[in-house]
Amino acid sequence: MNSVANLGPWARFKQSDFIYHFRRDKVAMVSFAVFVAFLIAAFFSPLLAPHNPYDLATIDILDSELPPSWLDMGDARFWLGTDVQGRDIFSTILYGSRVSLMIGLGAVALQLLIGIIVGLSAGYFGGRLDNLLMRFADVQLSFSTMMVAIIVSAVFQATLGAEFYGQYAVLMLVVIIGLAEWPQYARTIRATVLAEKKKEYVEAAQVMGFKSGRIMFRHILPNCLSPILVISTVQVANAIMSEAALSFLGLGMPVDQPSLGSLISMGFSYIFSGSWWITAFPGMYLVVLVLVINLLGDWLRDVFNPKLYKG
Repeated sequence: MNSVANLGPWARFKQSDFIYHFRRDKVAMVSFAVFVAFLIAAFFSPLLAPHNPYDLATIDILDSELPPSWLDMGDARFWLGTDVQGRDIFSTILYGSRVSLMIGLGAVALQLLIGIIVGLSAGYFGGRLDNLLMRFADVQLSFSTMMVAIIVSAVFQATLGAEFYGQYAVLMLVVIIGLAEWPQYARTIRATVLAEKKKEYVEAAQVMGFKSGRIMFRHILPNCLSPILVISTVQVANAIMSEAALSFLGLGMPVDQPSLGSLISMGFSYIFSGSWWITAFPGMYLVVLVLVINLLGDWLRDVFNPKLYKG
């Protein structure tokens, strides 16, 4: 026991039950490896992509709708073919996935911020404040996420104008998706707080005269990290799918700013004319990305709940 306590943080982490279960679960290991590969490819896309889809000087409209290089009429310069603007599909997928991941992670960060404040406040203080906040969350949950996102997105575009919205599309989508999904965090954190605030360490902190903010954020919140981590993995996937759906409906990223959703939307009208690769490859990339994130989320849920875990 003492030998374990004397180890450094990294050494203790490598010997933890979390890593032990991770090494025994091949699905989790493969999913994590694929997700890290996608993450690296997305955020290092300027270095890895053979073409820059934002550099108009390198784009030739005569190269539009070229099939993948291994098919007839394909060009060796474009491994996965080109879109209707002559942009390399492989490069636009890398750049587009970076945009989609930025929106997904940013939206989850906003959901987390709002959800933590609302959930902690509702669970800790209770009473009328709890009823007010939870009824507000219930009203929002009664509408589908996409309905809320579509309404807010349409209002933003009508109020600010399409040109202004296009310039700040990433920030707008982070706000739209973040505002549509925060009740998931709030309800989960509130349920955890209701269980935690009855424990002795909270009562001891109250007796010692600690302020409510300190008790909530420094004592109760760390014990809510397990459900927060599980929800976050699922919510990242949901946020990426929401961005793709909004972009497909024309309420997300503009066509000239590649994201996975805008790429799928742009190529959808050409899929029956023979240019199937414009939509197919971004769509497959999106499906695999969301799948590995959801698999990691399911594994985390099982690991943090010993009653469910059978690894």
